[in-house]
Amino acid sequence: MIGQDTGQNAGQNARVLDQFTRQAEPYAELVSARQSPPKSDPLVDLIAPHSGLRVLDVGCGTGQFAVTIAPLVAEVVGLDLTPAMLEQAQEHADRVGVDNIRWMTADSIALPLADGMFDVVVSRSMFHHAADPAATLAEMRRVCATDGRIFVSDLSPVPSRGPAFDAIELLRDPSHKHALPMEELRMLGQEEGLPEIALRTGATSLPLETVLATSFPSDGMLDHVRALLARDASMGADIFGLKVEMRERALWVTYPTTIVGWRAI
Repeated sequence: MIGQDTGQNAGQNARVLDQFTRQAEPYAELVSARQSPPKSDPLVDLIAPHSGLRVLDVGCGTGQFAVTIAPLVAEVVGLDLTPAMLEQAQEHADRVGVDNIRWMTADSIALPLADGMFDVVVSRSMFHHAADPAATLAEMRRVCATDGRIFVSDLSPVPSRGPAFDAIELLRDPSHKHALPMEELRMLGQEEGLPEIALRTGATSLPLETVLATSFPSDGMLDHVRALLARDASMGADIFGLKVEMRERALWVTYPTTIVGWRAI
């Protein structure tokens, strides 16, 4: 697949750097709160980790997945575009005493890593921010060993709600690019010639105010987002594919997710 224009990539990367530099600390707090008490992780279950695996986490953010899986494998590299996120990731690893992770700052469409270095390559909650998801998956394939495995886990609305989902997320988070419905995500692997080995769907429910605490759009935009979602909840229309509902006088949103796994060939 032909990659996007370099200028578009640079513009999207600039938005990601701006937003995630601001989001780093509150996002780390959100992840920490969600991890207490610990829950089973479907991505970890799919990987079936063992002590011989070398794992790359592309778009690792504050290191939630990397720190979770590191004690179960030989080594992990966590890679992200935003240095502030990696600072939070290192602090997380230090707090829990995990020392077999190496952190790297890099663009997902130009990984500074040799071909075939990893047994498992993952990306979690990053593709909807990616300037060029197809180019990112191609790089993930390049650095994955033959017969290794590649997994992408991301927000994934139903197609009929996709445009509205993207619109509300872009209002909330200017670094949002496009959330791929399940079939679009699967198609990326097909176009790379990757045999599909796993498919899982799920959802994550959160209080709206918890989500908005990690959002830094223009002035007044969060109030606009609140109003739109409150109206959606009152109508029961699910316009945005977020299943917005009132629970104990607070709005909650539910983000649909998909995990797709492929065999590297």
